[in-house]
Amino acid sequence: MGDEYPTLFRSEQMSLVQLIVPTEVAHDTIAELGELGNVQFKDLNPNVNPFQRSFVGEIRRIDEMARRVRFFASQIEKEKEPIPIRPLYDSAPLVTVGPRAAQTIDELDVKLAEHEARLTQMNDSYQLLSERLRELVEARHVLRETAQFFEQAAVRETEVRNSLDDSSAPLLQHDDREQQYSTGELQFDLEFVAGTIDRARLSTFERVLWRVLRGNLYMNYIDIQEPFVDPATGAETRKNVFIIFAHGDILLGKIRKVAESMGATIYPIDVNADKRADSMREVTSRLEDLQIVLYNTGANRRAELMTIGENLASWQDVVAKEKLIYETLNLLNYDVRRKTLIAEGWCPTRDIPQIQLALRHATEESGTNVPPILHELQTNRTPPTFHRTNKFTEGFQTIMDAYGVASYQEVNPGLFAVITFPFLFAVMFGDIGHGFIIFIAAAIMILFERKLAKADLGEIFGTFFFGRYIILLMGLFSIYTGFLYNDIFSKSLHLFHSGWSFSEPNGNDTSIVGIPNGHTYPFGIDPAWHGAENALLFTNSYKMKMSIVLGVIHMSFAVCLQVPNHIRFKRFSDIYTNFIPQMIFLQSIFGYLVVCIIYKWTIDWSKASTQPPSLLNMLIGMVLSPGNVDPESQLYPGQSTVQVILLLLAGVCVPWLLITKPYLQYQEMKKIQGQGYIGLGAEDVPRHTDDTTLEGEEEGNGRAIVEANDEEHEEHDFSEVVVHQVIHTIEFCLGCVSHTASYLRLWALSLAHAQLSEVLWDMTLANVLGMSGLVGIIALVIVGVMWLVLTISILCVMEGLSAFLHALRLHWVEANSKHYEAGGYQFVPLSFARVNEKQ
Repeated sequence: MGDEYPTLFRSEQMSLVQLIVPTEVAHDTIAELGELGNVQFKDLNPNVNPFQRSFVGEIRRIDEMARRVRFFASQIEKEKEPIPIRPLYDSAPLVTVGPRAAQTIDELDVKLAEHEARLTQMNDSYQLLSERLRELVEARHVLRETAQFFEQAAVRETEVRNSLDDSSAPLLQHDDREQQYSTGELQFDLEFVAGTIDRARLSTFERVLWRVLRGNLYMNYIDIQEPFVDPATGAETRKNVFIIFAHGDILLGKIRKVAESMGATIYPIDVNADKRADSMREVTSRLEDLQIVLYNTGANRRAELMTIGENLASWQDVVAKEKLIYETLNLLNYDVRRKTLIAEGWCPTRDIPQIQLALRHATEESGTNVPPILHELQTNRTPPTFHRTNKFTEGFQTIMDAYGVASYQEVNPGLFAVITFPFLFAVMFGDIGHGFIIFIAAAIMILFERKLAKADLGEIFGTFFFGRYIILLMGLFSIYTGFLYNDIFSKSLHLFHSGWSFSEPNGNDTSIVGIPNGHTYPFGIDPAWHGAENALLFTNSYKMKMSIVLGVIHMSFAVCLQVPNHIRFKRFSDIYTNFIPQMIFLQSIFGYLVVCIIYKWTIDWSKASTQPPSLLNMLIGMVLSPGNVDPESQLYPGQSTVQVILLLLAGVCVPWLLITKPYLQYQEMKKIQGQGYIGLGAEDVPRHTDDTTLEGEEEGNGRAIVEANDEEHEEHDFSEVVVHQVIHTIEFCLGCVSHTASYLRLWALSLAHAQLSEVLWDMTLANVLGMSGLVGIIALVIVGVMWLVLTISILCVMEGLSAFLHALRLHWVEANSKHYEAGGYQFVPLSFARVNEKQ
């Protein structure tokens, strides 16, 4: 079996292997197996705490390195101007295997620590300088606004004093008082507090001060137009300059305390105008110097990030791989006596020679002469399920794995879904034009798949790109079914000679009747049906019957897939206790319906003596009144006898399904008990130990054998077998009816798609195709673009997703429930390729 060519029909044959790895080669061995990506390691230390395992120290060190790398990546992302990161395929590789592996990791650790220290120091310096710059900018605004306030106050005071002198001047004035008022300046005795505050808190700040000081203050504020940006978070803050006048140290102290509690910044401003001017010059000078220093700091920080960006991808790759290697080494068991590490894991049997070559290469790379030893273990444990796929079959297999992972060596429905899935989709989506659109879209993704695979496509487009080959086949099959339906954007194609001729209308009778002309349209629906009054009735009946035929064929094929499973797992009794009665029951009712549909299609009812019977009424009458067939609705001679026989066969299959398998199970249990075997504990069957197992235990494989015996399939009680069989029988018999009706969704969605396409054409292009002149051309362009957009968005994308989901349901529920056990678990090997995909 191990030499068989890999196929999707069954999962690959797996082997449980044991590796005896010398400690000095352990790291390089796991690295080589990770590059190979075909060994799934088992945890041989399940009872050991994760913090007490052998390589916890190395993992902590790698985690610290990973933290630094994530820190670098976050700093690069926060930069406003993007910093280029050299891709991994273009970076110089870091050799982490061989004799210098430990030295390389040490050097990398030191380099990361140095970069982190420099970058952290630059960040702190930049943040500190930014805070000082913000304070100086605020101080400049405060000085500027307070200077303007005092200048305006002086002008107003002069105006007020002049008005008072004009209106209430005394009759006699002293010369010295006149000289004082004419040349002197006003001096305020009030003291003030000036600063900045967040604009959102200004109204609250004003109300609190008014209540605390009981109105004994004068407050003025002005908006600062430029926002302040936090260098750490990038958040913008808008502030206001305020100046508050009050009398007395107590009131000023209260103002300062309230301002500090509200997050305001207070700046000492002198009353003297000359000193304020000196302060303004000093602040401006310091701002210029600080801006130069801040620019140089930012330039040095960006240069440091540019250097980091050159190597960031390779660092991420090395750190991720090293962590994966040491996490895998923690799964291994240390043999103190042999000074080696013992590993166990699953791998495909046909890949064992490649694994041995990788072990030999790891030994050569490490520079030692002691190679790891690999030998295969004999076990009864259920292996993981592994289907070897490529980029074409991966999408189809993923669809089936989403329903459930196949049991080991079970028939894989993903192989047949490559054809059945796009075909059932196309039955619902059939249109030559729409199929061509999605085919072209998939072909473009396939042509540029290398570029698109490296780009960040996002979640939605990335999903479409992953299923590009599914979309390609869906487009091809939709074109095929579009030719069957003779439908292209709701129009028909006249590829061959029509089988109908139309006469000219006579007199007032404007109806045109089609007359058969002896020809037969060789492929698809005759285009003469398009536009006929009874076209919907014809296509409705045609597609409904076609969906029943396809559904019964699909379900019959799914039931037939039980046989390879029964033969592979040596369940030969299930062939005649499950498969044969299920097939007879399905074919005696619904297979008979399919035969009647095809037979009815072959009869020329225009020449028959009776009217075409309703097949639905025929099927209902077959069950409710067996043996009674109305001669006027008889489909063929001897119909009543055939239907009675088929109904009896279906009736016999129900007790056949219910009784035979539990009876055989009961007889087998009695036979075992009659041989004198007594089970231990809950087990009712003896342990059958063959020579191969005994030989394995003698060779030191006892651990694997004991664990396998603990995980052997559980034997069910006889009552559980009976209950399971009763449920299975009821589910199958009722499912045949409901699942057959479920395939009518093929008819319903196909009809809805065709009608939507026709409505869209009639409401858009049909209204402007007859227009002429410049207006007609402009209208045709505008409406044509609108029609194309609506066709792609509604008929191709939305209707396509709807048909996709319905085809998915037909495979998961109607087909897989007939044969698919889906009781396995996925093969998840140690693979560095997955690390690269995540990055």
